[in-house]
Amino acid sequence: MIDKERLAQTFSRLVRIDSVSKEEKAISKVLCQILASMGADVAQDDAGKKFGGQTGNIVAKFKGNVSVPPMILNAHMDTVEPGRGVEPVFENGVFSSKGDTILGADDKSALAVILEVLWIIKENSLPHGPLEVVFTVSEEIGLLGAKHLNFDLLSSTFGFALDATDPQGIVTRAPSANHLVFTVHGKAAHAGAKPENGINAIQVAGKAIAEMKLGRIDHETTCNIGIIQGGLAINIVPERVRVEGEARSHDEEKLNQVTKAMVDSFEKIVSDASQESIEKNLPSLEYTVEKEFTRTNIPENHPVVTLASQAAANLNRTMVCKSTGGGADANVFCQHGIDLGVIGTGMMDMHTIKESVKLDDMAATGELVLEIIRLHAQG
Repeated sequence: MIDKERLAQTFSRLVRIDSVSKEEKAISKVLCQILASMGADVAQDDAGKKFGGQTGNIVAKFKGNVSVPPMILNAHMDTVEPGRGVEPVFENGVFSSKGDTILGADDKSALAVILEVLWIIKENSLPHGPLEVVFTVSEEIGLLGAKHLNFDLLSSTFGFALDATDPQGIVTRAPSANHLVFTVHGKAAHAGAKPENGINAIQVAGKAIAEMKLGRIDHETTCNIGIIQGGLAINIVPERVRVEGEARSHDEEKLNQVTKAMVDSFEKIVSDASQESIEKNLPSLEYTVEKEFTRTNIPENHPVVTLASQAAANLNRTMVCKSTGGGADANVFCQHGIDLGVIGTGMMDMHTIKESVKLDDMAATGELVLEIIRLHAQG
């Protein structure tokens, strides 16, 4: 029932619209027009204003023709860099980019699939419950759209996010994450004439980082130092450095332990250096720890899982519950009491210029979503 030619055209159109994080105004306008033309009640919140973005999240409501609880379909509008001037290439049933940009299948394959599903429902007057379509902004830079979404616009308590790889998998477990920022203050001096008069903040931070266990901590816990910013010139002893990192775990206690270990490392090294310094209270440390997102852990007997599994079985497919180390809008929705299972569209090598997606995989995801909606309409 999926119109593959139209699906391909929709996807090609969407990936050609620049929409890197915080710059989703153009694609937002197109999506709102399409959704309104289908008869949806379309609204946008002011999420973008809260973090310097161009526009807000889209919430489009379809009333439905069957009396069952409402269901969410979610995807995000933004892409990572290099995501400007994307030129899709379609060969042997596979979409890719020309090779100098990402493709944008993450997550425009999901946008295209959801629109195709809605067109099929409308054209064939298929039975369906109320649908709440939520297209978020700036997911790629910290789930900002979802974090600032006006949840008062929603009445659903469950649904599906399309933001993964495997069309025959449903992500039901994702970790919590903490964002850590450390700022070490030292003392500037001429690096050639009087280096002994300075306190090298980068060196102090480097020692603290060297004491940390980074990467894979165990099967459900990771941590990373990802950004280091400091120094003004090579002939100046750097008086300040800013270090950013994260810790993730499916277990809250483990997350707390790893986070504490990272903080302890900086505190110990800075304290030791301060005791050895002739400068009073230098080097010094400032740090913050913020919860980036909270874990999701949807049980296998949850209606989200059983509905997707039955839909897959009806299509002679399997549906496997999966765990991920990444975060998605679903993490934020879960915090608000809305359980979203994350299903895949077939996108591969996301966030790289080798990104690709098969048209057949997108079509298969569309068939799955249609069957989920059909089953849900039966109550």
